[in-house]
Order: sequence, then C-alpha cells, then structure tokens
Amino acid sequence: MQISSRFTLAIHIFACIDTFGNKYKVTSDFLAGSTNVNPVIIRKLLGQLKGAGLIQVARGTGGTTVTKPLEEITFLDIYHAVECVENGELFHFHENPNPNCPVGKNIHHILDNKLLQIQNSLEKELASITLADVKKDTKKYLEGTDN
Repeated sequence: MQISSRFTLAIHIFACIDTFGNKYKVTSDFLAGSTNVNPVIIRKLLGQLKGAGLIQVARGTGGTTVTKPLEEITFLDIYHAVECVENGELFHFHENPNPNCPVGKNIHHILDNKLLQIQNSLEKELASITLADVKKDTKKYLEGTDN
C-alpha cells in the first residue's frame, strides 16, 4: 500500500501558499514551478482542497489563499481532501474470497478488526500534525537562504 503523491503535493502547496502568498500571486503555474508537476494536476488538487473548504482560489491570476489558521488544518484534513479512499476505508479487501476454503471463508473475521485498528492509528497520527508544524519546519530550513 502506498498513499499517492497527491497528499505530499497538497502539503507542498500549503507550504508555498504560506511562504510566498504575501509576495506573489500563488497560482497553479506558480505552484507547478515549485512542485515540478504539471499545472493541470495542481489545478485538480486545488479543486479538491477548495472543495474541502481548506483554500480559496480566485479565478484567473488571482491566486490562492488558505481559509483557516494553519493550526486548525491537520494532515488528516488534507488526506481526506485529496486521497480517493472508497467508503472511508484505507484498505481495499479482495472481493470474493473462496467460501469453500477455511481461510477464504474466515479471512474477513481474521483481518477486518486488525485493518481497522491500523487505519485508526494512522488517522490519529495524521490528526496530530498540523500545517503549523510544517510552517515551523519550513521557516527553519529557509533561514539563512535568500528565499
């Protein structure tokens, strides 16, 4: 299992908005330059983040702004906004285990609670990290540079 790059791209987008938003209009083209990702993909992510109420995007070259204080936006909020997790389930279970096999007919009983426990742990950890933490680390790494 691997979480897609949409998640880390979204966090990168927030770091750029926070770092450059007072100096530049943060557009999809601007963000594409920082992420080195096609602007079409950036626009799709911006649409997902906007749909989740995490950002505002002005039409044309108006730029992008964050709608809440960074302390109030968690990694879990971002994960929910950009990851396509069906029915809120992190793990996709194979559809038709063999009911005539002793393992196949019991595999859901064996794994369901364990997988839910793992997902709950992941979500708890994601909820404990905010964009304010990213801002703090970004500032630390930018100190002493010309950026």
